[in-house]
Amino acid sequence: MLTNNELNKEDLEVANIIKKEGLRQASELELIASENYVSEAVLEALASPLANKYSEGYPGARYYGGNQVIDEIETLAQERAKKLFSAEHVNVQPLSGSPANAAVYFAFLKPSDKVLGLKLDHGGHLSHGHPVNFSGLLYNFVQYGLDSDGRIDMDEVRRVALAEKPKMIVAGFSAYSREVDWQEFKNIADEIGAITFADISHPAGLIAAGLLNNPVPIFDVVMTTTHKTLRGPRGAIIMCKEQFAKQIDRAVFPGMQGGPHDNMTAAKAVAFGEALKPEFKIYATQVIKNAQAMATKFISLGYEIISRGTDNHMFVIDLRNKNLVGKEAEKALEKIGVSVSRSTIPNDPNPPYNPSGLRLGTPAITTRGLNEKDCELVAELIDQAIINKDDETTLENLKNQIKNLCKQYPLKY
Repeated sequence: MLTNNELNKEDLEVANIIKKEGLRQASELELIASENYVSEAVLEALASPLANKYSEGYPGARYYGGNQVIDEIETLAQERAKKLFSAEHVNVQPLSGSPANAAVYFAFLKPSDKVLGLKLDHGGHLSHGHPVNFSGLLYNFVQYGLDSDGRIDMDEVRRVALAEKPKMIVAGFSAYSREVDWQEFKNIADEIGAITFADISHPAGLIAAGLLNNPVPIFDVVMTTTHKTLRGPRGAIIMCKEQFAKQIDRAVFPGMQGGPHDNMTAAKAVAFGEALKPEFKIYATQVIKNAQAMATKFISLGYEIISRGTDNHMFVIDLRNKNLVGKEAEKALEKIGVSVSRSTIPNDPNPPYNPSGLRLGTPAITTRGLNEKDCELVAELIDQAIINKDDETTLENLKNQIKNLCKQYPLKY
């Protein structure tokens, strides 16, 4: 159990807010697919003296003195990530996912260059070319989508790629529940001489565990965040072929960032070390089992799931046959102590702020220890909350059931 002894003495107001959030996390279920619970070891690394250091540059080539020890931790993080993903080169300095994607674009593209990416409402990410995002503002994105079965339409990818000749093809997603054919993306890119860029922020932990296909040996460059299925601190890394190492490193520093956050680098190293242990594969396997059990239960309850199931840690529910939009469902579930994120669906008739779907993920509840039967129960409780979204008495009863379930699987801190 972590303590805040000094914080309690120095700033009780902040300490109490942190305690309140800790209690919220302990008594509620986290089904946001992009969130997880880090280990106490990761938290200790984040709160270490490494937070004090400034380290512009890279190991052996810093712009500040006193970085001999920092070089050791950054090199260790690099080597562990290489082993975890079979990567030739790794930059562990990116502070989060979108800036890391920006660095990749900066390394290979000039403003107005053409890029092919997945549509946001079909499961893509804002930084994959949405017009309100820097990616869509700076670069000329053309996009592909899902077919009628809710799968990435590889025929459309090839057709658009051959017609538009993009300089880069982005393969990755924020809300897609199926395995990705990385090799076919590479084959299409090779036909037109395009750079291949995979954003594996969501399934990275499942890929590291050997449960999903790994694009790192196939693609030119791969980015992942470290805080989702990898169960690490909030940050990112970029992996690439050795031939692109210098331009990726230059794009991160001095191109996009100044000094790295060395405490975060240490926490990444800890998380990579944890992911290299046999226990992590057991965890990742359960994440997928839990997601599949929950999705199957929702289908039996009459819900429509995009692509009719999942191969990974998440899935998207189409709420239109329940006469609801995502924001309404999200608010109802918040009242019973279940956190989810609303999500667009393919060709969504509603705007992104209030879309037609919900995205649910199992990384965090699996970290707590929930199993398939628990996930089926959670699906039933969510269903009851949606049906009774305006019945405060029923919602309060459901909230108590969620609290009791959480007590069976307490957090470690």
